[in-house]
Amino acid sequence: MKISARNTLAGTVTKVIKGAVNSEVDLTLKGGDKLVAVITNESVEHLAIKEGSKASAILKASWVILGTDLDPKKISARNVLRGKVARIHQGAVNDEVTLTLSGGNEITAIITRGSSQTLGFKEGGEACAAFKANNVILAVE
Repeated sequence: MKISARNTLAGTVTKVIKGAVNSEVDLTLKGGDKLVAVITNESVEHLAIKEGSKASAILKASWVILGTDLDPKKISARNVLRGKVARIHQGAVNDEVTLTLSGGNEITAIITRGSSQTLGFKEGGEACAAFKANNVILAVE
C-alpha cells in the first residue's frame, strides 16, 4: 500500500482504553516517545489492536503543528513530541520542516514560511510537533 501521508511512525500498543464509541490507543515508538490515537471501537476490533500489538501511526504533514518548547499540559492536543530540526525545505508560501525524534523517527510538518521564520527554525535546533489524537490513523500489518 502506498499513501500520500508523509508521517508513518511504527510502535507498540501499550494501552487501550475503550469508551462507548471510541477507544484511546497508546503507542510507544522506538526511543520511548509516546503518542495517543483515538479511533472507533469497531476499528480496534477490525484491526485486532491490543496491548503488545505492533501498529503504525499515520499523520498528514498538514495536521502537525510545530512550536518551540511546547508544554503538553498547556495545549489541547494530546500529542507533543520533542525533536531536533533535521531539514527545512523552504518554499515561497510554505516550508516543509522535518524533526528527528529521540528514537530516530522523523515527523514532517507543512507550516507557513512566515511561521517558520518567526519561530526561528534552523537545522539542529530544537522544536516540538503537536497533533490531536483524533488526527492519528492507525495501521497494522
